[in-house]
Amino acid sequence: MAFSGNFMCTSFKQELLEGAHNFKNSGGDTFKLAMYTNSASFNAATTAYTTSNEVTGTNYTAGGGTLTRVDPSSSGTTALTDFADLTFSSATVTARGALIYNTTTGSGSGTTDTVVVLDFGSDKTSTAGDFTIQFPTANVSDAIIRIA
Repeated sequence: MAFSGNFMCTSFKQELLEGAHNFKNSGGDTFKLAMYTNSASFNAATTAYTTSNEVTGTNYTAGGGTLTRVDPSSSGTTALTDFADLTFSSATVTARGALIYNTTTGSGSGTTDTVVVLDFGSDKTSTAGDFTIQFPTANVSDAIIRIA
């Protein structure tokens, strides 16, 4: 098994301190989600989007789908942000996990800087149906990106 958990990428953490990522809904950077087979090997040291072992299938395009940002917020001592759920409509595809990455020129070191690695826990398949990435509730315990 190549995927071994969910990770906030270490390069992303450094790039946050350098001011490289903007998650604001209005005027923020563009983030995408690309899906991968179980042959992909990603961990916290992953730094960039790659087409190696990216899924292929009907109604899925290399590079994945563009995410809709939700303005960052805070609760108590935790800052968090989220994305709207992403659907690949009428897709025939099998994926084991995904990368969220920033495609905005000038972010970090390039235009494919990774943010997080997502492990689906097992292969997920859609056959001529909707393949939906449902993001967790945007709160201090569950948000996809949170800094406590």
